[in-house]
Amino acid sequence: MKKILPIITVLVILSLLGIIFFQVVWTLQVYKDKETSIQQTINMVAFSVARDLVDEHAQQSPFRGKRNTDLLFPLNLFSNSIASQYTPEQLRKKIEHTFKKYGIRDMHFEFAISSSSMIGDQLESKKFYENYIDTLHNTNVVIPLTQPSGSYNEGLMPEEFLYIVLPNKNINQIAWRQMTWMVFGSVLFIAIIFTAFYITIRALLNQKKLSEIKTDFINNMTHEFKTPLATISLAVDALKNDKVIMDKQKIDYFSGIIKDENKRMNKQVESILQAALLEKEEMKLELKPAHAHDMIKSALNNIRLPLEEKGGNLIANLDAKNDFILADEVNFTNIINNLLDNAVKYSKENPVIKISTSNANNTLRIKIEDNGIGMNKETLQRIFEKFYRAHTGNIHNVKGFGLGLSYVKSIVDAHQGKIKADSIPGKGSSFTLEFKTEKKAEQE
Repeated sequence: MKKILPIITVLVILSLLGIIFFQVVWTLQVYKDKETSIQQTINMVAFSVARDLVDEHAQQSPFRGKRNTDLLFPLNLFSNSIASQYTPEQLRKKIEHTFKKYGIRDMHFEFAISSSSMIGDQLESKKFYENYIDTLHNTNVVIPLTQPSGSYNEGLMPEEFLYIVLPNKNINQIAWRQMTWMVFGSVLFIAIIFTAFYITIRALLNQKKLSEIKTDFINNMTHEFKTPLATISLAVDALKNDKVIMDKQKIDYFSGIIKDENKRMNKQVESILQAALLEKEEMKLELKPAHAHDMIKSALNNIRLPLEEKGGNLIANLDAKNDFILADEVNFTNIINNLLDNAVKYSKENPVIKISTSNANNTLRIKIEDNGIGMNKETLQRIFEKFYRAHTGNIHNVKGFGLGLSYVKSIVDAHQGKIKADSIPGKGSSFTLEFKTEKKAEQE
């Protein structure tokens, strides 16, 4: 797993970078194609408007249907140019309508109809000229307004041109707008791949961590069961000895050893089963109003003997005025036992353990402090994980399966309480528990 995980990570990252690169190249190419397509559409719009202008002008000609012999004063035609037939607003609406006809909306443009001769009319929008000369930021389309072949006034009118000026920025915006769903789909697709990659790597890391925890747990379990089994085996062999069989006191002694070691193994098995129930959320607590101080004193009685064996000292300051809470007495006592037991296990010589209670904002606060070996930041972040144990150099120098604090956290959560751990390596640790107190009226 240690060798495979980095290889998988590198390969997936390279794949993702490759996908992103080709996705960007493809998107830019599509964008260029869209721009070209829009330019072609703009040209088609310009040609369509020009054709309509010429056709309408031919139909409105005052000489339509007359013979060439009637054309005595051809110069009078100059007053009947295409530009003279429209107002700027009329021409704008015609161009806008044609753009919509070709599927382009919100296109900003300036326009003009101008003659190549000095004679004739000039039609242009307000900002036409300043946009027309700014070829860096605008695109100019020029279409000659050529008279239909065979018309009566063909060749008599000065040649006119239709000018349409479009800002490049607007063209770019339309191109991106037409690609909205395509770009959104690409980004979404890449995001899904990144998410899948993150979930996969996280799952692999969790699997790696679980594998390490499993190995650690099996090693601890083997050690925890090996010692009592060896003791039971020795006691059974002793009971077969003739001298022991004849001595009732020795029989009771070795029988007691077997019973104690059997209880010890049962307790270990029970802790594993209990952890399984907590994980499945099948454990049901019997919450009843109770005095926390009474349950704490019961736990203190259990810890005094092992603490005295280490030459330690216990300081209890149960100063909370309201210690009345809803609790499952057995499990509540167990979490205090576990925290005190850990304080003794992970302590140096002559340990000092302090337990105090106080009230704050309708809560009971219980604080357990020790002057033990302490924990680093990594351990502090993981102490409530199931099967996790703080390493102290030798994995077996402290007995247990790493279920104690996981159990404590689960029971505290089941009581709708809070638990917080603080520690300084080499100086000690402290655990603070908070539980909601019951009203005084309910105490009575």
